[in-house]
Amino acid sequence: MAQINPTVGDLGGNARLITDWIGRARDQGVDIVCFPELAITGYPPEDLVLKPAFVRDNLKHLDLVVGATKGISAVVGFVDEDGDIFNAAAFMHDGELKAVYHKVFLPNYGVFDEQRYFTPGHRCPIFEVGGVRIGISVCEDCWYPAGPMAWQAQHGAELLLNINGSPYHEGKRAMREEMIAGRAADYGAFIAWVNTVGGQDELVFDGNSAIFGPTGQVIARAASLQEELLVCDVNLGSVPFHRPHESIRREAEGAERLELEVTEVPVSSIVSPTPKPATRAANNRPLEGPAEVYAAVTLGTHDYVFKQSFAKVVIGLSGGVDSALTAAIAADALGPGNVIGVRMPSRYTSAESLEDAGLVAESLGIQLLDFPIEPAHRAYEEILEGVFRDTKPGVAEENIQSRIRSTILHALSNKFGYIVLTTGNKSELATGYGTLYGDMAGGFAVLKDITKTMVYELCRYRNSISQAIPERVVTKPPSAELKPDQKDSDSLPPYDELDPILRGYVEEDLAPEELVAAGHRPETVARVVQLVDRSEYKRRQAPPGVKITPRAFGRDRRMPIVNRYMPNGSRPAL
Repeated sequence: MAQINPTVGDLGGNARLITDWIGRARDQGVDIVCFPELAITGYPPEDLVLKPAFVRDNLKHLDLVVGATKGISAVVGFVDEDGDIFNAAAFMHDGELKAVYHKVFLPNYGVFDEQRYFTPGHRCPIFEVGGVRIGISVCEDCWYPAGPMAWQAQHGAELLLNINGSPYHEGKRAMREEMIAGRAADYGAFIAWVNTVGGQDELVFDGNSAIFGPTGQVIARAASLQEELLVCDVNLGSVPFHRPHESIRREAEGAERLELEVTEVPVSSIVSPTPKPATRAANNRPLEGPAEVYAAVTLGTHDYVFKQSFAKVVIGLSGGVDSALTAAIAADALGPGNVIGVRMPSRYTSAESLEDAGLVAESLGIQLLDFPIEPAHRAYEEILEGVFRDTKPGVAEENIQSRIRSTILHALSNKFGYIVLTTGNKSELATGYGTLYGDMAGGFAVLKDITKTMVYELCRYRNSISQAIPERVVTKPPSAELKPDQKDSDSLPPYDELDPILRGYVEEDLAPEELVAAGHRPETVARVVQLVDRSEYKRRQAPPGVKITPRAFGRDRRMPIVNRYMPNGSRPAL
């Protein structure tokens, strides 16, 4: 199983990547090598699929890959055109395209929009290679017990190959493996489940490809969040002893409604001139908890920056915990030499914050620039003095400072070709606690889907590897420092109270009364719900960031900006 990191739209680069890994597999004596879903195009290609030229070009590059399969079999994901457009898997053998499978179940929820692009398939080829019957399917097809895999098992398939572009969110791997293990046990077959790896816009793919035995046990597993060729010998002779025929029959009867066209595809064996040595398959321990989240956001940041051909990033370093963590992730993702930190003190910036920002830059080994904003701040006050006279100072005056800082960061970006990384977290984004065209403005929001409480967890995890973030940064009360003695708690509930409410309201769609029933204070729930709902217009203008939770702002959660619905429990008293 070739767990590779393709790039959306880079048809030539992806084809070269695939052929290179086919060569690696061939060199190790592999019989069949599987690549992820839509490996030729990268996943997800989105509206590129609506361009006829893109589909034609992807088919041309598929032909190049087919020619590279001399002496081996390969399963490769691509976009097929056959009257309609299909999300497809090609079975190649010894330099020939033997058959094509079309994805049957097209997900259309969360981050997925496949029904916008593809037509459901009805082909169900079963390949017989050296007396072994093999079925192939694509991603979502595995999630339905009465689906194509049941039909293939009913028709004697002993090895089921499922190719995937399954995006990451925290905790998904365990749930996914439990589901696949159940399928393997239901069908009494081996399942080889291969996933893509790498970042694509807001999504990051975690790999964690695995092979499951006919009783549901994991017999081999690739690494989390990195490329790998997982090679495993599979003892297919054991399948008949584990076949739960009644279970297969029951699921296959349900699959009959799909009207799948089963075809038998005989494939001649490739005789190796030398005996193949037995292979001891890797069974990597998967990443979990903060280690997994940190690796995911680091990979997502790396791929977003480098796949767009940016060389360096620039970050405003405030001396606070969010900018410190953002800088640490960027340094780990891109290398310290590609990260520029910028201190931009105002009249309200404490000496402690300046020192802390400097310590962060020093510990990470990144470049540090200084641009005091007091002259620009005074100039803006003079410009606005006439119209602001006789009004009470407030948020408008505070936000001028944030917008001056954004101007400096974007000037550096324009001049030197850096991309600006913003430092706001999910808790702030949810409640609108950020300045539009100020600290919310940038090219990529590293912490966009990471709550404030998770920020602290990730800081502690990163410091367990090496001391990167000074202890004082982690322990001091968070503050935007836009006015004297300002604290986040002046404007928001404590984060350990806020974040569970956000999780329930944003990620689980709980109503305010359900949140109150869960133990949260009614007045806090009402306040948080109002903040979240009123901030949609700001979030819509925020940069993309890595999806970490099951429900991220952006592709995952699509609320109307103009929206007068007020859930019960959030309405003000009449």
